[in-house]
Amino acid sequence: MDNTTNALNWFEIATNDLDRAQKFYEQVFGITMEPMDLPDLQMRMFPGEGNNGKVGGAIVKSGMHKPSREGAVIYLNANPDLAVALGRVEAAGGKVLMPKTHISDDIGYMAFFLDTEGNAVAMHSGQ
Repeated sequence: MDNTTNALNWFEIATNDLDRAQKFYEQVFGITMEPMDLPDLQMRMFPGEGNNGKVGGAIVKSGMHKPSREGAVIYLNANPDLAVALGRVEAAGGKVLMPKTHISDDIGYMAFFLDTEGNAVAMHSGQ
């Protein structure tokens, strides 16, 4: 990997119930997710520029994806202030695991939540 590429170029959040997970993420982040289904894999894409040099991702249902609180942690962009999205988590059926927490003035803030599928996911914002 050279210094001009991102360390992360794609992420997938596992789900057992694609409709429920899509409703949760759309409600929390105020977005619309687009379907992209393959023969053995169903996805709902987060909005973004994915293959244009920026990080993209999706919620995914397949035999290889199992929701979990353990394992890799991804941080979703909740700029400008993650308090807005975090405030929607419980109403959407999730649970706040760590409230908005200051990291540093240079880095910003973080929070952890449990989604409707049982995944522990994090948010980050500058303020």
